[in-house]
Amino acid sequence: MYTQSLSIPDGDAKGPRKVENPEYLAEFNAKIDAGGFIEAKDWMPEAYRKTLVRQISQHAHSEIVGMLPEGNWITRAPSLKRKAILLAKVQDEGGHGLYLYAAAETLGVSRDELTEALLSGKAKYSSIFNYPTLNWADIGVIGWLVDGAAIMNQIPLCKCSYGPYARAMVRVCKEESFHQRQGYDLLLQMMKGTEEQREMVQDAVDRWWFPSIMMFGPHDKDSVHTDSARWGIKRISNDDLRQKFVDATVKQAEVLGVSLPDPELKWNEARGHYDFGVIDWDEFWNVVGGHGQCNVDRLAARNKAWDDGAWVREAAIAHAEKMAERERQAA
Repeated sequence: MYTQSLSIPDGDAKGPRKVENPEYLAEFNAKIDAGGFIEAKDWMPEAYRKTLVRQISQHAHSEIVGMLPEGNWITRAPSLKRKAILLAKVQDEGGHGLYLYAAAETLGVSRDELTEALLSGKAKYSSIFNYPTLNWADIGVIGWLVDGAAIMNQIPLCKCSYGPYARAMVRVCKEESFHQRQGYDLLLQMMKGTEEQREMVQDAVDRWWFPSIMMFGPHDKDSVHTDSARWGIKRISNDDLRQKFVDATVKQAEVLGVSLPDPELKWNEARGHYDFGVIDWDEFWNVVGGHGQCNVDRLAARNKAWDDGAWVREAAIAHAEKMAERERQAA
């Protein structure tokens, strides 16, 4: 049901400030508690809207920036088959970004605003994409570990309380499953190759393992975004998702024939889960804060792409205006 929100002027704000009418808030909470979806036309608390804008836009930025580490290897793929697969994967990531930007726009924020926040460095994206891809095995490990961690994070989002976000994630998760499988297949083939190839795979696993399990974010006790769980945006906690990922990945590593770089990794019969070592959160926050190995390069690449593509945007606008003028004259 559509319910118009009340508002009052709000000084320096760009627009009116919403007032949380108790009746509307009760209706919103009832829908959340029942596991229903909130749609763009529905009334929602301003804090809920802002949380969604932050999370969806960061997700979209991550998909767009995530094209860069792999796009760097398209021209250096070892075969035409692998080049075609990697092209398709990078194209998928660009599409994911578009789905998510469109979902964010339903919350009243423009794509220009979101893009400006990314290009200026104001907005965040996943810290994992600030690590370099040093050899071809990195492409396989990104598919296996990074996309594998992403799937663990994203499948629960298919039941996110915000409808446009949840529906976008259904297709994203299906495509991410393909990404993980192609990465694992690439590594399996390399592990059947030469000793040098096997060493490349192990080296890549050593470098990407801990950054991958950092992707789930800080420990639950240290997380500042607790409202996401209360509102049904985030259905499973960071630590639970991380544990689920570790449990699944250990078995996959055994089949692959690689060792995970954690001497404390072992099965805990009492817990029914694998124990694992201490995560270097100083490294995590250092990368999040803009001081990772590739932070500067990633933003520079996105700004260059934006500047180089200005003529395309200008041409599209000019064409649209020209066609609109023709329609006016014909009328």
